[in-house]
Amino acid sequence: MTEGAERTERDEIRGVRRGSAPVPLSVLDLATVGAGHTGTDALNTTVELARLAERRGFHRFWVAEHHSMPGVASSSPAVILARVSAFTERIRLGSGGVMLPNHPPLVIAEQFGTLEAMAPGRVDLGLGRAPGSDGATAAALRRGREDGADEFPSQLAELVRFLDDDFPDGHPYSRVHAVPGPVQGSAEGGVQSSARPPVWLLGSSGFSARLAGGLGLPFAFAHHFSAANTVPALDLYRSSFRPSKVLDEPYAMIGVSALAADDASAAQAQVLSGALAMLRLRTGRPGLVPSAEEAAAHPYSPVERDFLDGWLANVEYGTPETVVKGLNALVDRTGAQELMVTANAHDPEARLRSYELIADAYALDGSAGTTSNADASTAGALAD
Repeated sequence: MTEGAERTERDEIRGVRRGSAPVPLSVLDLATVGAGHTGTDALNTTVELARLAERRGFHRFWVAEHHSMPGVASSSPAVILARVSAFTERIRLGSGGVMLPNHPPLVIAEQFGTLEAMAPGRVDLGLGRAPGSDGATAAALRRGREDGADEFPSQLAELVRFLDDDFPDGHPYSRVHAVPGPVQGSAEGGVQSSARPPVWLLGSSGFSARLAGGLGLPFAFAHHFSAANTVPALDLYRSSFRPSKVLDEPYAMIGVSALAADDASAAQAQVLSGALAMLRLRTGRPGLVPSAEEAAAHPYSPVERDFLDGWLANVEYGTPETVVKGLNALVDRTGAQELMVTANAHDPEARLRSYELIADAYALDGSAGTTSNADASTAGALAD
């Protein structure tokens, strides 16, 4: 293993590239609930997918906070991650993300301090400023509180203070401690033995990109639902980046929808079900993710068809060869240093199979040697 690879292996932020993938590959799971399935089914699949991701060499496994959406069971990332941590050993676990305006910063510091205590050295804290829901649900979550997305920078600063346990003397919270956390020290003479979870900022526009750059934090962009803004946001992040104690240069990851199947028609059938679920969500009719049969039989209006065509244009789907070509091209186009793949489809087995096929196409192996992301070539498998 090279010196660069050793550094990356220990790096809590920069990912590890495996196989012939152009950059590190990770997984974003929404605990999708399909018609005919339950929340229990979805969360069991989440655990199964996390174990698959670890075994096949994906770098990290994140879950995202959503509320009041019948087709998504990931309303409580910290709870889900606690369960997943019990079934995994090496893969990084995190939130993609926690919607900080929904919660008091102390609560998030304690939740993720608890996760760090249970899975030391492999927890990420990804933060977003959107509600992860509609306005009425956001109001229910924030009952009695005036703050919201506009207060995100100050909430972030408070959260980091709690994570580091370093409010200055005289501050109203100087004697308030997030537990588990640094105040407890360790068995070695009261010295904190492990770092707190690294903070990532997430976004789908320029606001968080600029904030992440100015603070020198890693940045994850939601290409999977805001593709038109990807390159401008990444450019803004890089141009506004200022080195910090956690990063000396920008590190950008993008979320991308991708689904591989053994044949193109099967992949198209699965992604159509996810697209119809998104159409219903965007038009105020959220529900369980429809089956492939229901999606195929739906009488789409011209306006609905236009929406689906636009949505599917930003999903990489088809045979493994087609998906790999699309992912490689996306890395070339954006300069992303890590890809986080999400698969929104009705059939749990199809989603699991997709990650297996992508891992096969890139020759990923969780037990194999690693390659430094900094030294990674942009040439992936099946590039032609």
